[in-house]
Amino acid sequence: MNKVYPDAKSALDDVVKDGMMIMSGGFGLCGIAEVLSDALRETGVKNLTVVSNNAGVDGIGLSRLLETRQIKKMISSYVGENKLFAQQYLAGELELEFNPQGTLAERIRAGGAGIPAFFTKTGVGTLIAEGKEVREFNGEKYIMETGLVADLAIVHAWKGDTAGNLVYRKTARNFNPMMATAAKVTIAEVEHLVPAGEIDPDHIHTPGIFVQRVVQVDPKLKRIEQRTLRKRA
Repeated sequence: MNKVYPDAKSALDDVVKDGMMIMSGGFGLCGIAEVLSDALRETGVKNLTVVSNNAGVDGIGLSRLLETRQIKKMISSYVGENKLFAQQYLAGELELEFNPQGTLAERIRAGGAGIPAFFTKTGVGTLIAEGKEVREFNGEKYIMETGLVADLAIVHAWKGDTAGNLVYRKTARNFNPMMATAAKVTIAEVEHLVPAGEIDPDHIHTPGIFVQRVVQVDPKLKRIEQRTLRKRA
């Protein structure tokens, strides 16, 4: 089975559809699948539900899909750093299912592990608990959260092989490994593509069994969310 596609557009062509749920890896601008998210914008697909820690920053990443109103709902843990995200939400133009960050990570991990729901203390007695089942264990209250499974996951890896095995670099690992396991189809953009068997099995973060398609992207594309410079004498 050939998993390598010549570009992001061809990798998405027969996968995307209106109204689908998409998981998008990354944290801020670290480890985001920017090339694939830009290609999603070009498909014109709409009414998307997107699961992502945040929505990039203005003009970069998922924010470009907010510009074209292709996203109907975000399932996220952070709205900051993106004025457009906040504006659309406050204006009632974008649905938001807010999750504490750890809860969001566990919902994705649970979905990938085939766990339909779990109980957590996080959010008990707050707005997060509204409408959710509350149960008591050992004298403590817990709320039930459901696992998440998406139609498509787009992830970014530092290195990948032609069999779909992936290696993430440092903090760019973040949500990517969990999301790769929790979707019906996972497409990975990789900076360095190598032949199958070249990556040490002990170094693989995401096994190729979870990845259906791979696209090589330019490793030079590195964006900085907030560039801070120190004055020198």
